[in-house]
Amino acid sequence: MNISLENVRHVAKLSRLNLTSGEEELMTEQLNAILHYAEKLNELNTDDVEPTTHVLHVSNVMREDEVRPSLTPEQVMRNAPEEEDGQFKVPAILE
Repeated sequence: MNISLENVRHVAKLSRLNLTSGEEELMTEQLNAILHYAEKLNELNTDDVEPTTHVLHVSNVMREDEVRPSLTPEQVMRNAPEEEDGQFKVPAILE
């Protein structure tokens, strides 16, 4: 598969890129080189290779969802810069 100069111009127009004629030619060459390199992958025999979604085996390590002791409201509010009605008071960021 080859990318033509017209293809590069069309994509540049869709992307709203103003390419010079030299840049268009350079992009055409570079895109063709990328496609030719990717075509080499078609030469590989992948008949016995199972499809994968990730190269390495990945599994989630989940802990049991259990009730544990937590801080009391008084302990939490000790770290508050300011407190108002049992809530953190912070500077307003919206008008």
